[in-house]
Amino acid sequence: MKKLFLIALAFTVITCKDKPKETEEASEDTEKTETMENEWITLFDGSSFEGWHFYNGEAMGDPWKLEDGAMVFYPPENRPEGASYNIVTGEEFKNFVLSLEWKVSEGGNSGIFWGVHEDEKFGQPYLTGPEIQVLDDERHPDAKNGTSHQAGALYDMIAPSKSVVKPAGEWNTCVLTVNHTTNEGNVVLNGQEIVKFPVHGPMWDEMVADSKFADWEGFGEYQTGKIGLQDHGDIVAFRNIKIKKL
Repeated sequence: MKKLFLIALAFTVITCKDKPKETEEASEDTEKTETMENEWITLFDGSSFEGWHFYNGEAMGDPWKLEDGAMVFYPPENRPEGASYNIVTGEEFKNFVLSLEWKVSEGGNSGIFWGVHEDEKFGQPYLTGPEIQVLDDERHPDAKNGTSHQAGALYDMIAPSKSVVKPAGEWNTCVLTVNHTTNEGNVVLNGQEIVKFPVHGPMWDEMVADSKFADWEGFGEYQTGKIGLQDHGDIVAFRNIKIKKL
């Protein structure tokens, strides 16, 4: 009996010694998984256009250039009729945090899209993808068409709560969060949250119905889609583009 007791006691001691190690390993595995899920993915590293292409088109090239770690759009002087040079990612995203820097020329206009659906029946990314406005608020006339058209706005739907945009020619840092799981979206421009909005459901539908997009087939309907950057006919630059899946 005494021998059996000692064996049982020894097993208990061994089990107790091993258990913390197993728990520690499980904890490390969980932490590693969470870290992988929350890792930033580089969408543009400043050295190539890999991972991007023209909307409904081929791999990127002119009139986009690589300069000093940025992708810069120079509108062509002799643009072919009907030609546009909007670009999109090859990969699609649903719930994410997108971080990038943008710089626009004097009087310039551009935009950042998400939920973009590529299809020949949609000739432009903005026909399906909601837009975060990129703008020279001081000089571009669209800034006078209402605050929902100013830099950082959810274009034509939600105006910035304050103006924090930097002057034309200076870099702005924009962080866009879109989370369909929590039905939350927001824009942080130059370190300050300026826009909050739902990303689907009745409140989203009401926002769209009150905007210029009310009768646009497909607008804002694709929860999973591509990230896009706009050719609006003005010089604009983007750099340090990365995304984190949620």
